Amino acid sequence: MTTDIDLTPNGLARRDEQAREAATRIHLVRHGTTLLNRQNRYRGRRDVPLDQGGWLDAWSAAATLEHEGVTAIYSSPLRRARDTARIVGDVTGIAEVVDLPGLVNLDYGDWEGLTSDEAAAHDPEAYARYQSCTPDAACPGGEGLAIAARRVTLALQSLAALHPGGDVAAVSHAAMVRLAIVAAGAAEPAQWRTTLPNGSITVFDVVGDEIEVVRVPEPVAVTAPG
Repeated sequence: MTTDIDLTPNGLARRDEQAREAATRIHLVRHGTTLLNRQNRYRGRRDVPLDQGGWLDAWSAAATLEHEGVTAIYSSPLRRARDTARIVGDVTGIAEVVDLPGLVNLDYGDWEGLTSDEAAAHDPEAYARYQSCTPDAACPGGEGLAIAARRVTLALQSLAALHPGGDVAAVSHAAMVRLAIVAAGAAEPAQWRTTLPNGSITVFDVVGDEIEVVRVPEPVAVTAPG
C-alpha cells in the first residue's frame, strides 16, 4: 500500500507547519552569576556556587519560563547550574531536576581559574585558535571545542527524543550555549563568543537531527569570559 504525498506548495506548507508543531522547544538557560564570573575567570568544571546576584539571575530566568509550558527541567551536573534549575522548577511547579552530563561546562584544562589575559599569556597560539573557534581549537590540557559542540548538540537531540513536541528547560554554561548556536548554523565559528548574560535564555527548536535557533538574548556588555 502506498500513500500519495502532496507536493503542491500548499501541501508542502502544511508539512512544514506540521514539522514545526512537532518540534521540541528547548529553553537553554545560562546559569546565574558566580564570584568567578565577577572576577572574569574561566570556571570550567570547578563546582563554584551562585553568588547573591546569581540567585537573582535564576529567579529572573524562572519568571520568564513560568508561563512557557515547560514540563521537564534538565541541568549540567555542576552546582551553579543545578541551583539555577531548581529555582526554575520551584516557579514552574516541576519537582525533579534531571542531570544531563552533556550540558556540563567546557573543560578548560590548564586555563581553569585564569582570566582571558592569563590564558592568552599561557599559550598564545592555543588562545588565538580558541577565540576564532578553528576546527582544531582546544583548551590546553582540556577539551576541544569541536568535541564540546558535538556533546551539547547530542544533548539537545536527546532532549527532543525524550520530549517530542514538548517544552523543556535546560541549564548549562555560556561556552556550551554559544557552541550550540554555532552548531545550529546561527553564528559563524569566528563569531562564536556572542554575548550571553547570566540567567539569559536561548531558545532552540529541535526535530530529529535538525536544530534551529529561535531566539537569542538581547546583547549587553560582555562581563566575563567563557
